[in-house]
Amino acid sequence: MSDTLKERVRAKLVRQLAEDGALDFEQDDPRQIAIEADLDALDSVADDDPLVEELAVRYLVF
Repeated sequence: MSDTLKERVRAKLVRQLAEDGALDFEQDDPRQIAIEADLDALDSVADDDPLVEELAVRYLVF
């Protein structure tokens, strides 16, 4: 497998959002908001940025 750590972290975040289901706009879900913010941050950095490793540890991506 030639997936980069960044690709694996991104896949995990997207999977967690999908598993949580549709966002309820009447109730703010802090967990979904945090995952979306982390996904946005991940998309804005390079593959070798320290944030990628930090998110991998936070979301238990190996």
